[in-house]
Amino acid sequence: MRNLHKNLKTGLLAGALILAASATSAYAAPVKNVVLVHGAFVSGAGWQPVYNILTRDGYHVTLVQEPLTSYREDVTATTRVLAKLQGPAILVGHSYGGAIITEAGNDPHVAGLVYIAAHAPEEGESEAANGKKWPNSAHPFERSPDGFLTIDPAVFHADFAADLPRKQAEFEAHAQIPTAAAVFTTTITHPAWKTKPSWYMVAKADKIINPELERMYAKRAHSHTVEIDGASHSVYESHPQAVAQLIEEAARLAQP
Repeated sequence: MRNLHKNLKTGLLAGALILAASATSAYAAPVKNVVLVHGAFVSGAGWQPVYNILTRDGYHVTLVQEPLTSYREDVTATTRVLAKLQGPAILVGHSYGGAIITEAGNDPHVAGLVYIAAHAPEEGESEAANGKKWPNSAHPFERSPDGFLTIDPAVFHADFAADLPRKQAEFEAHAQIPTAAAVFTTTITHPAWKTKPSWYMVAKADKIINPELERMYAKRAHSHTVEIDGASHSVYESHPQAVAQLIEEAARLAQP
């Protein structure tokens, strides 16, 4: 009987250790879902170089195509994608997409946030208000009679994508998605970066968002931060390897 109790105790202990090891392994496993959110004026197509790297490295990558008709509709488009995922995700936003992930990042699927030359407003802040405090060096946007904004194609290359080939920038300039002006004045209500770990890439030659504003966002959110020399606002296209590397770092370190 004594041996039976001893063997039972040993078996239970071994089982507990196996379960603990499995739990630890699962907890430490990298996040494999990545959701990419584009910014104003452009579509998700610009993420293709980053998408190619991440999928090659074994990540399941989904792109959000926001309507750019209202902030709430853009957040909803993002949470709709998150709802279809199995398991945790890294949520990535470029430019205005950062404001989107700041709210959508509260979704329980999101394990970490990655901001690529992006806005990360505080509660009660808007992109437009922060842009007045830290002015950019780009030309003013063009406004349609019904309240939608675009970038003048004549300055798109210099202002938005100076480190891309001119022909590529010219194509993107004429493929712009008009963006409702109201998205830039909508205030944030519940910033996810207060409760979720974040990573931030500063584009040091950005003319659309002042690099000092980007640094402020990163410092305030206690983000793991990298800065890219000579990078324009289109850093997600011009430096896809560095962007993918930052996303993969987030996937390794963020714990669901």
